[in-house]
Amino acid sequence: MRDYDLSTARWRKSSYSNGEGGSCVEISDNHPGVVPVRDSKTPQGPALVFPATDWTTFIDAVKGEHFPAS
Repeated sequence: MRDYDLSTARWRKSSYSNGEGGSCVEISDNHPGVVPVRDSKTPQGPALVFPATDWTTFIDAVKGEHFPAS
């Protein structure tokens, strides 16, 4: 496991955030080869760091509605 220094990371909320404190994620751009992701309700908490290719695959699947409705 590799540690990433995200102390100076600039975070942005999901475009699907409703601003009411609901379930939302933030990501940080401009990290070569990886995408850090964190819970917007707990910004001081841990971040998950995904390979950029895996994150792109996930986002494409979400946009393509490839997940069954619950």
